[in-house]
Amino acid sequence: MSREWIAPRVKEIVPSGIRSFFEVDAGNNDIVSLGIGEPDFATPESVRAACIRALDRGETKYTPNAGLLELRQEIAGYLQTGFRLRYDPAEEILVTVGSSEALDLALRAFTAPGDEIIIPAPSYIAYSPIAHLNGGTWVEAKTCAEEGFKLTAEALRKVITPRSKLLVVNFPNNPTGAVMTYEDWLPVAEVVKEHDLLVLSDEVYAELTFDSRHVSPASLPGMKERTIVISGFSKAFAMTGFRVGYACGDSGLLAAMLKIHQYTAMCAPVLGQIAAIESLGSGLAAKDQMVAAFKQRRSMFVAGLRAAGLECHEPQGAFYAFPSIRRSGMKSEEFALRLLREAGVAAVPGSVFGAGGEGHIRCSYAASPQKLNTALTRMEAFMKVKM
Repeated sequence: MSREWIAPRVKEIVPSGIRSFFEVDAGNNDIVSLGIGEPDFATPESVRAACIRALDRGETKYTPNAGLLELRQEIAGYLQTGFRLRYDPAEEILVTVGSSEALDLALRAFTAPGDEIIIPAPSYIAYSPIAHLNGGTWVEAKTCAEEGFKLTAEALRKVITPRSKLLVVNFPNNPTGAVMTYEDWLPVAEVVKEHDLLVLSDEVYAELTFDSRHVSPASLPGMKERTIVISGFSKAFAMTGFRVGYACGDSGLLAAMLKIHQYTAMCAPVLGQIAAIESLGSGLAAKDQMVAAFKQRRSMFVAGLRAAGLECHEPQGAFYAFPSIRRSGMKSEEFALRLLREAGVAAVPGSVFGAGGEGHIRCSYAASPQKLNTALTRMEAFMKVKM
């Protein structure tokens, strides 16, 4: 070909470090995977039944661009009851194709070329590529195990420049399981307001907060008008394949995101929206049971990692452990590859999650207790050989 067809920004981003890693030895049935962040539970039966009934009724058409009003009303009630957040369902809630689309819409709507996006790291791998695709540059505010991988005001101040515009936060955190309390957020919020930043708060793991109540930065004084809350039904409701998420925020900001959404996705899948409505009714009990199971697995799995010789801070949310592998003397990618090939356990190298991720691996405990126990047995044997 004489012409270069692929856009430069697309060429510059690298493939997902998680997906590319799991192409190694794919198809080996003896592998115990602790890699993919997806609940091992089935979607609650009542939610699946609601979809079947809707399909039988022929409910297969477009919905309003912003999503079914009934769903937006249910989301508004759920957020007010569970997280003390108040949003007008008519103008301040947008239903999206998973929380991933909500994040993409926000970064496209609010990023101009040259804007800086601040991302606490280690962080979910999608934030920086999306920021880059939308013309922004990104900087990492480093967090560390010694501080529970929480974002601090000091770490934020260190990276703010006159070009800083957005702060993307994700608590409970992927990959570390870190959680921010109200007291943790207060000094961070003061820095945000002082420098007039917009906050994109990815709260898709909000329900998976084990030892305290989830606190959204939008709930702090003076923060609601400058915060876009992004969440969805994939993680806590075991609905990853339904692809339903949502964004909440100031009506003017949401209107900008809606402009893009109506030209691209049009609307979230109607059956997914119907499932989401049901999940916020009859599905709440099943959600609570799943959260309780994850909490039990968290305690068992972290104890097992420590017994195997892997130092690990206590994750307070999500369903990930982020143990240190520094005792092995290996870099995280080498450790993960050898763990996969020699012990049959798949985990994600911490290096793919940015600053502070090196020297760790991410292990998802969203797997059955039997698989977790098998993985721990293999990891302990692996560590004994390597040490």
